[in-house]
Amino acid sequence: MSTLPVLAITMGDPASIGPEIAVKALLQENIHAICRPMLVGDAAVFQQITDVLKLPAKINAVNDVSEAKFEIGTIDVVDLKITDISKLEFGKIDARCGEASFQAVKKAIELALAGEVDGTVTGPINKKSINEAGHHFAGHTEIYAHYTGTKKYAMLLVEDNINVIHVSTHVSLRQACDLVKKERIIQVIELIVDGLKRLGKSNLKIGVAGLNPHSGDNGLFGTEDIEEIMPAVEEARKLGYDVEGPVPPDTLFAKAAMGAYGGVVAMYHDQGHIPFKLAGFKWNAEKQQMDSVKGVNITLGLPIIRTSVDHGTAFEIAGKGIASPDAMVLAIESAVQLAKHK
Repeated sequence: MSTLPVLAITMGDPASIGPEIAVKALLQENIHAICRPMLVGDAAVFQQITDVLKLPAKINAVNDVSEAKFEIGTIDVVDLKITDISKLEFGKIDARCGEASFQAVKKAIELALAGEVDGTVTGPINKKSINEAGHHFAGHTEIYAHYTGTKKYAMLLVEDNINVIHVSTHVSLRQACDLVKKERIIQVIELIVDGLKRLGKSNLKIGVAGLNPHSGDNGLFGTEDIEEIMPAVEEARKLGYDVEGPVPPDTLFAKAAMGAYGGVVAMYHDQGHIPFKLAGFKWNAEKQQMDSVKGVNITLGLPIIRTSVDHGTAFEIAGKGIASPDAMVLAIESAVQLAKHK
């Protein structure tokens, strides 16, 4: 037991499904078989969701990692005591919830930097809530980069055969086009290959997406593919990477889904996220709800481990007991795998 990695798992937004999926994940025996998990946030929030949903869990509020019990059925929580339960409303954007979720992330980062935990896993936050609380970040990735002093980082999404890294993420589409540069593309190729190795993946062939329709069609529809992406691919090959591109994304992701590539480089946020979520999100039309939401978000380039669910706060179902913990379980499993190859 003592050799298993210790993971700090953040609460997410208190008004979201974050607390629910965290408790549900930690009640699974297979999670305790691979790690020593503890939550970071407000014990009162976890106690409330446990009571409301009648989950078979005992909340153990602690001030320090050393106080954790790491026992199945007991949910250890580094208690920040921020959220006022009497004012908490499920499914609402609230600066107070933004503050609580932000401080949980910041605490998890501090624990990892201090070496008190072996990795961190994040629950879903609401970007508007944390910005209304005065913390002006576009998302988790930027928070982690800021508080770890990291300049070169990238978002990697993992779900079966779809493993996609992004040249840019939380910027406008107009800005994203300007960020397609040779140096950055080479950087993310290096990051994804390293990440795939640490995740134990054997297929290290990388497909690089084009930016423009048909990858520009030899300059007919834009020149970025010729002037920036192709030179990056050629340079990466010289560095020893097995890389192909620019490949039109409508072809690239179809091939990746069938195992042609171990990893894919997307040029911007939606180019990578849309095919990724098509693979991992399963909608039940009859029940009008998700049967399963799978997929892991990993920030590469950091001095600490950070994995996350790759879905949002799902305010519309918060507190109803129907949120799936699948993505949280996968995020925890990925953090364990990364911890093995630190």
